[in-house]
Amino acid sequence: MKTKIFNINEIVRENVKGLSPYSSARDEYISDGSKMVFLDANENPYETGVNRYPDPLQRRLKEALAEKKGVPAQQILLGNGSDEVLDLIFRAFCEPKEDNVISLPPTYGMYKVLAGINNVENREVLLTKEFEPNVHGILEAVDDRSKLLFLCSPNNPTGNSFSRGFIKKLLEDFNGLVVIDEAYIDFSNEPSWINELKNYPNLIITQTLSKAYGMAGIRLGLCFASEEVIGILNKIKPPYNVNELTQQRALERVLDQEAVDMEVKNILEQREMLYKALHQMDFVEKIYPSDANFILAKVDDATKRYNQLLSEGIVIRNRTTQPLCENSLRFTVGTQEENEKLIKALQKIINA
Repeated sequence: MKTKIFNINEIVRENVKGLSPYSSARDEYISDGSKMVFLDANENPYETGVNRYPDPLQRRLKEALAEKKGVPAQQILLGNGSDEVLDLIFRAFCEPKEDNVISLPPTYGMYKVLAGINNVENREVLLTKEFEPNVHGILEAVDDRSKLLFLCSPNNPTGNSFSRGFIKKLLEDFNGLVVIDEAYIDFSNEPSWINELKNYPNLIITQTLSKAYGMAGIRLGLCFASEEVIGILNKIKPPYNVNELTQQRALERVLDQEAVDMEVKNILEQREMLYKALHQMDFVEKIYPSDANFILAKVDDATKRYNQLLSEGIVIRNRTTQPLCENSLRFTVGTQEENEKLIKALQKIINA
């Protein structure tokens, strides 16, 4: 790895540099567990279980995540889903109408949406036919206003993990922040890039409790980066962006890692079974390797097969409109019972 001098102050927006974060009542007095009479935050005093404001820095949850991930709590930011985390990154580092970001279609669609919301140019560089980053094309698209590069690995909708050599090259040669979206990392044999935070000051990693942890409904996104980056994001995040119920349920789930591991194991077994079943379908032309909890498959006529499965009570995702994904369907791996229903439906429509 070549030595790289990276100065976060050259990346952050000027108006954000001088900001002081909003100081809430729960920032000014941090409870040590003692029984106190709280008359500081204009709360309703009658106990409902949620009449008090939540911890604005989610300390207990971050402590549990820090132990699990091997990252200091000071290097963790939590958000109302990964989408809020990504939006905060845009707002902290991208000047509207001036800066640009790089995304690599086919990929997670919110990068493009958030660029539009924040009035930031999104420069798209297609993945290669092997669904890998086009490193030369990416670096050709970069200029001195390029602030963010989004790498979704394992990628959605293709399911593959990007070559670590390609990612290292981009981390070393891209002068902005490299955001690696690891929403599906728990289903992959590849190690998380969290282990590389100490080596790359321009690295940001996002994860989620929505996938492997089965908590899509509580909306909790995770962000790991240097203390300097996290400090900047904490300046602009809403003071109570993660509510009390989310913090409680997330902590319970994170502390029950055995149950999470068992569910992931079952999903991976079912993914392998679904692979084998799809290989037996005549209308399936290609099945792409997956490090995620879904499989992307190229078929003879995606729209036709999608509608046929709908008529059988099966909802999948038609990805045929995405670049490089013509006539492709994305199958999320369900329970054994759900997958068996899917396979029966596929067998029924095979000659239709």
